[in-house]
Amino acid sequence: MALVLIVDDSPTETMAFKQMLERNGFRVITAANGDQGIAMAKEHKPDVVLMDVVMPGLNGFQATRSLTRDTDTAHIPVVIVTTKDQETDKVWGRRQGACGYLVKPVTEELLVAEVQRALS
Repeated sequence: MALVLIVDDSPTETMAFKQMLERNGFRVITAANGDQGIAMAKEHKPDVVLMDVVMPGLNGFQATRSLTRDTDTAHIPVVIVTTKDQETDKVWGRRQGACGYLVKPVTEELLVAEVQRALS
């Protein structure tokens, strides 16, 4: 059973994603900001990270870059899940090391499919 780390400062979004993933057999842990997300990733070594972009402190792009460039966490796929839907944001997300990019609102079907793709 894959472990998914959700990094998002919105309790509502976090809860919705958590429920969607748990219904589909995933274990879920959560972090409320980029710094906490990095710490959780290093401690728990999740199978995939879902990363929001707009958060207080370290934003999702910075946190993704930190995770993908750290030898401890570089093997963990990061999928950005954000309201930022500009092509430049998507390109920037990939440049930071993200393997996927979803624009909110995200359906359960799309979220689960993207997590499974990141795991394969």
